Amino acid sequence: MSDLTTRLILVRHGEVETPYLRVFGGRIDMGLSTRGLEQAQRLADFLGRARLDALYVSPMQRAQQTARPLAQRNGHPTVTLSELREVDFGAWTGLTWDQVREQFGISAFDWLLELERRGIPDAEPAEALGGRVEAVLQRVRREHAGKTVALVCHGGVIRMALARLLALPLPATAAFEIDYASLTLLTLQGRKVELQLLNFTPWRDPLCTLAA
Repeated sequence: MSDLTTRLILVRHGEVETPYLRVFGGRIDMGLSTRGLEQAQRLADFLGRARLDALYVSPMQRAQQTARPLAQRNGHPTVTLSELREVDFGAWTGLTWDQVREQFGISAFDWLLELERRGIPDAEPAEALGGRVEAVLQRVRREHAGKTVALVCHGGVIRMALARLLALPLPATAAFEIDYASLTLLTLQGRKVELQLLNFTPWRDPLCTLAA
């Protein structure tokens, strides 16, 4: 494994259309809200200051819409990876957080724990999610050592990436806020991983900058 330092930027898509807020969207291919489109533009304005060597994107519409202005601003073509799609929530798909409690007697706040112990009927197993996210992380390490790479994807995917990179149980990532249109930055150097920035939202604080 190379000792070159690779910078990995995990980008969550912008705010989704209003009917899907506080809903387990998962495999539903919804688009961004007007606010989400504005957030995507602010992300592009912010990350346009940094040199990206690769830009990988989930195939889902909300991620594609988030990445589009960034690709235009950065001048780097996007590469769509199916492995970056959001986790399939099975029987919870399309339900609000309150509906999950009413129908299953489970707090939606415990979704990471339930996913890991297969407590969500028909949902994608956590190990399957972990396997496809790990495949992307290995590709980044193998093909982009010493480079800066952005992954535009989803909250569940970002949490799994953090769990894999930081050697954490998936439910432990519930302690991390992963907002819409947020940036999380890690550096990878051989086996060493450092979390440099967590859940930064440039659309909230345009005065902060990310060193290129």
